[in-house]
Amino acid sequence: MSPVALASVQQNPESHEWQPVTSRGKFDTSKQILLRNRYFEGKYGFELLTKFDDVNGRSFWVDCGWVQAGKNAQTRPTLPTLPIGEVEISGRLRLDTSLPRGSFFAIPTNSDTGLISKANAQLGSTSEDFYLDLLSGSSPELTPSVPAELPELSDGPHMAYALQWIFFGGLVGYGRFLIRREVLASKQLRVKTGSLN
Repeated sequence: MSPVALASVQQNPESHEWQPVTSRGKFDTSKQILLRNRYFEGKYGFELLTKFDDVNGRSFWVDCGWVQAGKNAQTRPTLPTLPIGEVEISGRLRLDTSLPRGSFFAIPTNSDTGLISKANAQLGSTSEDFYLDLLSGSSPELTPSVPAELPELSDGPHMAYALQWIFFGGLVGYGRFLIRREVLASKQLRVKTGSLN
């Protein structure tokens, strides 16, 4: 799908989830969140969410991709440098209800000592009821080295379960057939030997 202007779909984001969109504005790096327990190629890290204020006065979160954790819990991870000033970004429109949940930290803006201020997913601030998975932008540094992953789409194990139940049903039917055959054979044997009452 080709990107469209965010303004053209923002009134009904539910009907446009996953639609690539573009928006112009500024990142507010004083409002960032690290979502914990995100892994990439076996390495522990975080998903970085940053507040974005667009030129039309909307504020929303942008998932800027995965960042590797520091060497220990006290070490702040190295975050990508986001441009200062107005930029244009392109990303997939996502619903707020699909925002990754779980444990996270607000990133301190006045300290290099670590992660503090455990907070809720929206830091109690006002934002739109959607967010963007950042794909690229007007500056090269806006292309995440590890972008947010697309969900794995599959039919799941439904076919395997269906085959298991068909096999199980066949076994039950075959078992009943064997029992009935055994009962009939036993009955016929008694008739032949004259022991049937």
